[in-house]
Amino acid sequence: MKKIKNIAVIGAGTMGNGIAHTFAQNGYKVQLIDISEDSLKRGMGTIEKNLDRMVAKEKITESDKKNTLSNINTNTDVKSGVRDVHLVVEAATENETLKLKIFKDLNEFCSKETILATNTSSISITKIATAVENPERVIGMHFMNPVPIMKLVEVIKGYNTSSDVLKTIFSLSEAIGKVPVEVNDYPGFVANRILMPMINEAIETLYNGVAGVYEIDTVMKLGMAHPMGPLQLADFIGLDVCLSILNVMYDGFKNPKYAPCPLLVNMVTAGKLGVKSGEGFYDYSENKKAETISKQFQK
Repeated sequence: MKKIKNIAVIGAGTMGNGIAHTFAQNGYKVQLIDISEDSLKRGMGTIEKNLDRMVAKEKITESDKKNTLSNINTNTDVKSGVRDVHLVVEAATENETLKLKIFKDLNEFCSKETILATNTSSISITKIATAVENPERVIGMHFMNPVPIMKLVEVIKGYNTSSDVLKTIFSLSEAIGKVPVEVNDYPGFVANRILMPMINEAIETLYNGVAGVYEIDTVMKLGMAHPMGPLQLADFIGLDVCLSILNVMYDGFKNPKYAPCPLLVNMVTAGKLGVKSGEGFYDYSENKKAETISKQFQK
């Protein structure tokens, strides 16, 4: 089983900075890589803010915070960023073409011994591994958001993934305080295969005028003991991400139950992506403080 010490994380967005934070807090040396310097600055700002919150809650000390930040270096160049790492975790946008391009580059830039993981939430690990000469080292490592808090890691073994790589990633996940669960390589895996149809059905319920945003979310929170309603959760995930995952499952299974609701498609087209854009099923602008804006959604 391979020993992991140095890790590269590609993508400084919500998932990438959370993954980098988690590894660094557990003593691993991390290269956080993004082509945008601004994205890296925002990502590091988010990490520092989250660490400050943990210090305030007395979950970590100020010294822990400093050590975590010192374990992270940022880089805008993939080639130099992945030169001496034992593991790369790709956490770029949920786009198959982009991921294949990244893995093609990793195949060229990384040591042939480097394990290549993807944080994809729905795309085939076996398909991503076609960009690599030795696909036995490619694996899915699907973290949940927010990464520093959520315990689950879906570990997805592609058709060619070696058992040694699987064991290494299981051991690593446990070392950073996560609970790894092995999942087979099918569209959406387990988490999103179950979650996204529920979110899509909630959007259909809104679209058909059965109830409003607040009412739908309240039923699911109080009636089903969900910590967050499905429409609020969709805003939190990003409506563009939800649409992308549903499209992957619809294309993969050719089953109409995975077809995205027209309302979701229209909202993404209009740039209403949820928390990240300031508006989705709720209004996240400063003066609204996440009020519902449900009336405009009904038919």
